[in-house]
Amino acid sequence: MQRRFRGHARAAALLVLAAVFAAADLAIKAWAQRTLPDAPIEGGVLDLRLAFNSGVAFSFASDAPPWLVLTVTGLITTAIAVALWRTAHTERLLWGLCLAAILGGAAANLTDRAADGLVTDYLHSGWWPTFNLADVFIVLGGIACVALSFGRSDQADV
Repeated sequence: MQRRFRGHARAAALLVLAAVFAAADLAIKAWAQRTLPDAPIEGGVLDLRLAFNSGVAFSFASDAPPWLVLTVTGLITTAIAVALWRTAHTERLLWGLCLAAILGGAAANLTDRAADGLVTDYLHSGWWPTFNLADVFIVLGGIACVALSFGRSDQADV
């Protein structure tokens, strides 16, 4: 019983962390929408410039109906949340942190997209498509999950 409680507590903590990641990105998106339309900020390697994306990564499916993109991304986000909840007590904590980053990024982009079918982007490098902090969470979390899968052991750490 105590082990189950610890597993649920860890899962809940990871879901809270995902919510913090999502909130951070959504706050920056709100700031970007207020501040950047008339005054992009030059930052050298990385500029702050407002853009909107109707598709998913690299504008993929930008011509798809918004309801379809929202539905598919909602299902994927839900699957990540379920995976986080189900594996929180059996997998390494680092695995849960990676899933929390992916979930936080996915939830932020899903929440942003729900209003008008567009995701707000604000990080512009000039050589890469404009993106946002949620995208960073998703990509780094995904890379970390792949890296962790190569070093998997049969025993989870606590």
